[in-house]
Amino acid sequence: MKLDSQQLERVANLFRAFSEATRLAIVQELKLGELSVSEIVGRLSTSQANVSKQLKLLHDSGLVSRRKLGTQVLYKIADPMVLELCALVCDKLNRDAMKPAALKF
Repeated sequence: MKLDSQQLERVANLFRAFSEATRLAIVQELKLGELSVSEIVGRLSTSQANVSKQLKLLHDSGLVSRRKLGTQVLYKIADPMVLELCALVCDKLNRDAMKPAALKF
């Protein structure tokens, strides 16, 4: 089945959400479960403002969900597909790393 231009744009937007290392690091942290912004900041070497910005983008793209608990906002992976996609990419990188280096002449 071929996708129309609107569907292709939605796919492109989804992949754009994965195109920044901090967002990938956030997804990696959320892999184990729900975390607050401050917990994520404590685990990454970046500012609270940057984490908040990246979480907003991940949320807007539907990759993470959030809920309010008192004064905190907790984030979690919204769809297990996110983890499956990351696993596919990591598997590919691992396979590439295991390939013998090309012979140099």
